[in-house]
Amino acid sequence: MNYTTLLFDIDHTLLDFDATERAALRQLFEDEQLEWTEEREARYRTINRSLWQALERGEITRQEVITSRFVTFFAEQGRTVDGSRMDTRYRAYLSQGTELIAGAIELLDSLKEKYQLYVVTNGVAATQRARLKGSGLAPYFDGIFVSEETGYQKPMPAFFDYVFDRIPNVRRDQTIIIGDSLTADIQGGILAGIATCWFNPTHAAAPAELMPTYTINQLNQLVTLLGTKEVVWTTSK
Repeated sequence: MNYTTLLFDIDHTLLDFDATERAALRQLFEDEQLEWTEEREARYRTINRSLWQALERGEITRQEVITSRFVTFFAEQGRTVDGSRMDTRYRAYLSQGTELIAGAIELLDSLKEKYQLYVVTNGVAATQRARLKGSGLAPYFDGIFVSEETGYQKPMPAFFDYVFDRIPNVRRDQTIIIGDSLTADIQGGILAGIATCWFNPTHAAAPAELMPTYTINQLNQLVTLLGTKEVVWTTSK
């Protein structure tokens, strides 16, 4: 199939969210005079991940995610905090995170002239847009769709309906989504009736019910998959 429209997730696909999150948490813990440890970071990530997964399943709202995650985490540390204020500070630190996944810029350089490129991301709009701008990724995209602004989130079919209603001359049978999340990106693509490409750098196994159309382990493999001219690597970031 000749694809014309590429939908990119950003966190863990083009931007290194783990590095960004770690830096933001370290700063937040320092503000709260709470010692950073790998165990505390891992516990926060577990709480946060479970809440976002509940959001993807439609069980809670985005507001519940951002107001309850720090309340829950700090309660386990024996502290009472204002979840909304804590999240505002965390988001400010998170917005500064612009570290790229290896090969992201080179990949987009090779695709920009041939395809329509769009961002499809779950998250808070101000944070995601700031990170896209700060990382230098924003100019590569013809449009940016953030769940907070659409009123829906991946993998909801309504999110993708919103996206397709706003992309000119788009065809679903010529569209592919590229992302790292089986439950948000791959399931969302399946429900939307489009091709899916799972970015799977850890070589994890996909369950049969969420089998992607394609799987890549490095970003430059997408170029081969699409039949585009080979990426010229200029960095090893």
